[in-house]
Amino acid sequence: MKIIHVVGARPNFMKIAPIFEAISTYNLRRDVRRKIAQKLVHTGQHYDHSMSQLFFDQLEMPRPDINLGIGSGSHGEQTGRIMEAFEPVLIREKPDLVLVVGDVNSTMACAIDAKKLCIPVAHVEAGLRSRDMTMPEEINRIVTDSISDLLFTTDRNADNNLIDEGIQKDKIHFVGNVMIDTLMKHRERALKMSTLDEMGLKNGKDTVDYALVTLHRPGNVDDPGVLESIGEALRELGKSMKIVFPVHPRTKAAINQHRLEQLYREDQGILLLEPIGYLDFLNLEANARLILTDSGGIQEESTILGVPCLTLRPNTERPITIEQGTNRLVSTEKESIVEAAKSAVISRDEKPRVPDLWDGHAAERIVDIVARTT
Repeated sequence: MKIIHVVGARPNFMKIAPIFEAISTYNLRRDVRRKIAQKLVHTGQHYDHSMSQLFFDQLEMPRPDINLGIGSGSHGEQTGRIMEAFEPVLIREKPDLVLVVGDVNSTMACAIDAKKLCIPVAHVEAGLRSRDMTMPEEINRIVTDSISDLLFTTDRNADNNLIDEGIQKDKIHFVGNVMIDTLMKHRERALKMSTLDEMGLKNGKDTVDYALVTLHRPGNVDDPGVLESIGEALRELGKSMKIVFPVHPRTKAAINQHRLEQLYREDQGILLLEPIGYLDFLNLEANARLILTDSGGIQEESTILGVPCLTLRPNTERPITIEQGTNRLVSTEKESIVEAAKSAVISRDEKPRVPDLWDGHAAERIVDIVARTT
């Protein structure tokens, strides 16, 4: 059996890594009748070293067998280029299954290519819904799920979403969360990193209070009014705690374009960082007093790490992180952010519940199902 895995953007790497490893382990079993050959295709949707190549190194993933080198562009332009480049790969390689993860343009584009060539598609992280069709990721999720043959879900909410949309139940498999597989594998190594010392976040042996911030979604970054409101909130919070902000390239460009540099400055208590690797970021997450983000994956990671998380969005495709985790939706108004942050939302002493099957073994379940059904 031959599988092609697709990665295109930073969150994909953490989802593919445990699956790739689980297949390698599966092939070593004595009871395996048919081994699984696997190839890794990197579309190049993210091409910054810190957001791409470094992740392969830290997650101990093999170098991609094929790199399409697509780069950035508008949604239509990027999606079209990915489809044009990936189709010849499928024709040449003739895989038995194409496995896509997440909700980026590469996910949808490669799934469409495979399906049009009558190649089965497996979607990891299927069924997540924000019900917000202004989010490009929501469109990618819905389209990918509608044509996939195997749909691997992270929680029962996702199962129900797919059933409500008419997906056959025998295609849906609740397996848990591969992002958590990666977190659990690397957490101990990440916590041994000297990240906090290097960033001046230690006061002797003690960690100083800081909030970790990530922003990249168009609704927050492309609207100058929203970006200004968030900046004003961070400046206010910076008076009482350090603000650590690894800046996404899209966000950095928007700050400069909208001339908001005066809000996002180190003398306002904000430590601006270039994009950093997975292990350093995991260290920052685990030791933060608070996380402010618009990222879906960070909502999930904060739930396992037990760190209060404010999601600066009107909705989330991961409601399980609110129902059982440390997450809370907060508007992008300055006053709302400051009030929620200062109240700390959820005490770090209050342990959140861990969602079912978020146990570090999701990838193994995926591989067993693929081997049995493909």
